[in-house]
Amino acid sequence: MGGPTPTVVTVEESGDGKFTQALTSGPHHLVADEPEDVGGDNKGPGPYEYVLLGLGACTNMTIRMYADRKEIPLGRVRTVLSHRKIHAKDCEDCESKDGKIDEIVREITLEGELTGEQRQKLLDIANRCPVHNTLTSEIVVRSRLSSA
Repeated sequence: MGGPTPTVVTVEESGDGKFTQALTSGPHHLVADEPEDVGGDNKGPGPYEYVLLGLGACTNMTIRMYADRKEIPLGRVRTVLSHRKIHAKDCEDCESKDGKIDEIVREITLEGELTGEQRQKLLDIANRCPVHNTLTSEIVVRSRLSSA
């Protein structure tokens, strides 16, 4: 494979608060959390403030909420994400066939005494996190100058 090294970040539950996540990107150590009004501790920015980190944080939080609600014995969830540009013609399950597209690979580790069915359900739930839905929908970015 040619091209630049893919961007890689790691997101892991910190154990310091129900949804608080420890984020690492190279030498940078950050925190993501949910606001208090949705059960978090507001110890850091929310998922939409990061792209890969936001997707990882949202993935972990969504899995944790579902596991707690369904009383699935999830010990800890860890998501490692990578991003790179690939040629559209090399992507079998993509609509675009020309130019380059963005590929995000999300590797989810689920710790705990889980059945195969529980593991698969948690993986399915990961694909329903709001940031995942945003990233896989049509996105329009409208830029304008501020009057300030």
